[in-house]
Amino acid sequence: MEKTFIRKYWPTIIGIIIGAIAGYLYWRYVGCSTGTCPITSSPWNSTLWGAVMAGLLGNIFQPNSLKKNEQN
Repeated sequence: MEKTFIRKYWPTIIGIIIGAIAGYLYWRYVGCSTGTCPITSSPWNSTLWGAVMAGLLGNIFQPNSLKKNEQN
């Protein structure tokens, strides 16, 4: 079951992983010096935001046949 899940949703999974890394790196190297920025003031918020946004972007590249099967 795990292999079929990973095969089905690999663009989304890869997007989540890359986004989480990018979000953390953004917090680490750019961040927010005053601490008042809602997203970049915390590493958890920045990592989560990056993972969600990149996961949604990766979902765009999901194979069309999979999307059609889920709708039926």
